[in-house]
Amino acid sequence: MLTSRQSTFKPQRNYSIPMAQIKAWLKAFRLRTLPLSLASILMGSFLAYSYSFFQLPIFVLSVSTTIFLQILSNLANDYGDYQHGADSQERTWATRTVQSGEISPQAMLNAIILFTLLAFASGLALLYVAFKDWQTFFLFLGLGLLAILAAIAYTLGKKPYGYIGLGDISVFIFFGLVAVLGTFYLHTQLFLWQTLLPAISCGLLATAVLNINNIRDLETDKKAGKRSIPVRLGREKAVYYHITLLSIAFLCGLAYVMLHFKHVIQLLLIFLPLPLFYLNAKAIYEKRQAQLLDPHLRQMVLTTLFFVFCLGLGLIL
Repeated sequence: MLTSRQSTFKPQRNYSIPMAQIKAWLKAFRLRTLPLSLASILMGSFLAYSYSFFQLPIFVLSVSTTIFLQILSNLANDYGDYQHGADSQERTWATRTVQSGEISPQAMLNAIILFTLLAFASGLALLYVAFKDWQTFFLFLGLGLLAILAAIAYTLGKKPYGYIGLGDISVFIFFGLVAVLGTFYLHTQLFLWQTLLPAISCGLLATAVLNINNIRDLETDKKAGKRSIPVRLGREKAVYYHITLLSIAFLCGLAYVMLHFKHVIQLLLIFLPLPLFYLNAKAIYEKRQAQLLDPHLRQMVLTTLFFVFCLGLGLIL
């Protein structure tokens, strides 16, 4: 016979998320790509600081919006490549979560919707803080919506633009021109032609990161019908394209430093990342196996961030 204490006992439910599930989502977020998107925001903010226009609330909201957009792009890429067959079983060097069964397609779709809403909400807050006139507010709102659309449409949909070789142009525009010049304008309400130079540098370096990714995935992309730049050009020309991206990015950064030259420390700082550019280009040229290229993708992301810090610190020290 049950006592009164026993009869009222209710088993406790376990609401904790399994560790494997947490790891799967962190893998899907691809956190190692976040420094690349943050580099552009930092560049725009360094430029604003050098003109004495830096605003902390703008910087914080710019960072949060960019993080949400980058994660959204990564999730959409995971789901889109699964849909179009780019993430086949042959792709053993960097498996994605939907392909491997770690996350279901429906759960990934739900996450894409969630991060779309988070990016939109954070972007609205950013524009509300930055602008007082509605005309500029709606202009930047349009740019924000285009950024969200670009993040989703890269590999998702019936005709994703990443599958016809337009990914490089999109990355250059949104990680370079829009991110750097847009962040600078949010801080300053100004557009200065000289700031195009560091914006171009960031755009080209972000494109270089994508190019390494596409060189690594060249064979599987070719089979999936993904006409990336390396698929179109072939590996050898894609390597020279990579060297060109790095070279012009460095020269644009150097040109901006020379236009604003005040002390030799600026030159010393801007030349610090140059050996890292050389090592990255050398590795892409020499290493042909996909799994050997993957570490240099991470190295290029961190080198881009280092380049931004060196250029930015030279301006504000």
